[in-house]
Amino acid sequence: MSASGSGTSVLRQCGLVAAGLLAASAAATAWAQPQAFPSRPIRMLVPFAPGGTTDIMARVVAGQMGSSWGQTTIVDNRPGANGIIASELTARASPDGYTLLYVAIGHAINALIYRKLPYDTERDFTPISLGATFAQLVLVHPGVPAGNVKELLALARSKPGAMSYASGGIGSSQHLAGALFAWQGKLQVNHVPYKGGAPGLTDLMARNVDMMIIQPTSPEQVSGGRVRALAVTSPRRNASWPDLPSVSEAGLPGYESQAWYGMVGPRGLPREVLSKLSEQAIAALTTKEMRQRIAAQGGEVVASSPAEFGTFIRSEIERYAKVVRESGIVAE
Repeated sequence: MSASGSGTSVLRQCGLVAAGLLAASAAATAWAQPQAFPSRPIRMLVPFAPGGTTDIMARVVAGQMGSSWGQTTIVDNRPGANGIIASELTARASPDGYTLLYVAIGHAINALIYRKLPYDTERDFTPISLGATFAQLVLVHPGVPAGNVKELLALARSKPGAMSYASGGIGSSQHLAGALFAWQGKLQVNHVPYKGGAPGLTDLMARNVDMMIIQPTSPEQVSGGRVRALAVTSPRRNASWPDLPSVSEAGLPGYESQAWYGMVGPRGLPREVLSKLSEQAIAALTTKEMRQRIAAQGGEVVASSPAEFGTFIRSEIERYAKVVRESGIVAE
C-alpha cells in the first residue's frame, strides 16, 4: 500500500473512532439528563391515622396528581410521636419531589413544645401550599352555667383551677386553642389531654370535662343538645354556623385559633418540581366540589403559593410561642 493510501486509511479509522465517541457521549448525556417530573410514583406521607382531616385532604391532592400526571401518588400513613415520625422521614428524603408530607398545625407547634427535634421545622422542609384553614367551636357541657363567651370567662375567673378543658393531645389544635383562650382570658383552667379529639368530645358529653375547642367533623357532633356551642375561633363569623359569633366578637378581642393543613417536601426541591407540585395542590383544592366539601365542615380553601405558606408557618410559630412559653407547655 502506498503512503498516501495508508494515511487515508488511518484518517478513516480515526474518523470512525471519533464518531463512535461522539455517539457514546451523546447517549451518555441523554441518559444522564433528568426525566420529566414525575416519571415514577410519588409517596405522600400523612403523620396521622386514616380517616382524619389531614388524611382526607392528602388523598384529594394525591388523586388530583394521579389524574393529571398519570403517575400513582401513594398515601402512606405514618402516625406517631405527634407527627415527628413522618416529618423526619420527609426531612431525610431525597429532594426530588417523590416524597411529600401533608401536615397540620402540629408541624409548626412541635418546634415550640419539644426540646429537641430530629430536624429543623423551618430549615429542613420546602413549603408547597397551605391547603385550607378550619374554624373550631368553643363547646361547653349543657350543665355549665354559661350561655356565651363572656359568661364562660366570668365563670372560670370566679372558680380558679376548678374548670377543665379537653384536647386531642399535647400540641394538638384543640390544646393550643384552649391554651390560647386561657392565656388571653387570664384563666386558671386544667388541660385534660386525650388520645384524639373524639374521646375528648365524648368525655365532654359525659361532663367529665367542662369545655373543649374543636373542629367538628360533622353537624351531628354538636347537635342533639349533648354539648352547647358558644362561638367560633375564626377571626370572623363562619358560614357553617352563621348564628355563632367569633370569640373575638363575643368577649375576647383579638382571639383567633384555627386548624390548618398543607403540603411540604424536603429542603431543596428543584424550582420546576416545586412549581408543578404547587400547581397540582392548588388545582385539587379549588374545584367547586372541594370548596363546598371544606365549607361544609367550617373550612376555607386557601391554596397558597410556596412563599405564602412559608410565611404562614413562621407566623403560626410566632403566634403560639409566647403562650407555650408562659403556659409551660412541654411535650411528654
